[in-house]
Amino acid sequence: MPEILPSSFYHHPDVAWIARNLLGKVLVSEVDGQRVEGMIVETEAYHGENDRASHAYLRKRTLRTETMFLPGGHAYVYLCYGIHQLFNIVTNEKDEPDAVLIRAVEPISGLEIMQSRRKMAKVNYKLCQGPGCVAQAFGINNALNSCDLTLGNKLWVEDRSIEIPEDRILATTRVGVEYAKEDALRPWRFLVKNNFWVSAIPKDPT
Repeated sequence: MPEILPSSFYHHPDVAWIARNLLGKVLVSEVDGQRVEGMIVETEAYHGENDRASHAYLRKRTLRTETMFLPGGHAYVYLCYGIHQLFNIVTNEKDEPDAVLIRAVEPISGLEIMQSRRKMAKVNYKLCQGPGCVAQAFGINNALNSCDLTLGNKLWVEDRSIEIPEDRILATTRVGVEYAKEDALRPWRFLVKNNFWVSAIPKDPT
């Protein structure tokens, strides 16, 4: 039986380590009685305390960011530009506001459900390509904000022993955070090389 990732996995103090090690794990949602599954193939790490790209930079607490201060293993879902819901996983200990953005997923099951949610005439690689697409395909919205991902209720992540070889993992800069100055150069976006479901191939990988 697949193992739901325990809270100890998410409590690791290095958010980049978690983002990297989420590659190959399986995201599962059971929303409105509909189950969908997919392998995580692209992530981004955000370190709240001293990362200008993070919503919780310098431990900034607002109504939106309060979820980031929960113990690792909770969902942080927010609306981006008033259009897209984005799904993040809170990491580290309570009051240490780190998070990992799930940017792309390779579907495993429930493709027809994902296709219907995405209002796509046919399945193609854009189905779960990009964080807004992932959230829509998996039925993730603000109602799941602060959901405990370790309980196996509505939304969780499983370890199915899918090993991604070291030479297939690419670390590069994050997307759309140019405002973060030197922090925008951190190689905190992790993806599976040559995977058709990733959102964008970096021009100058590191």
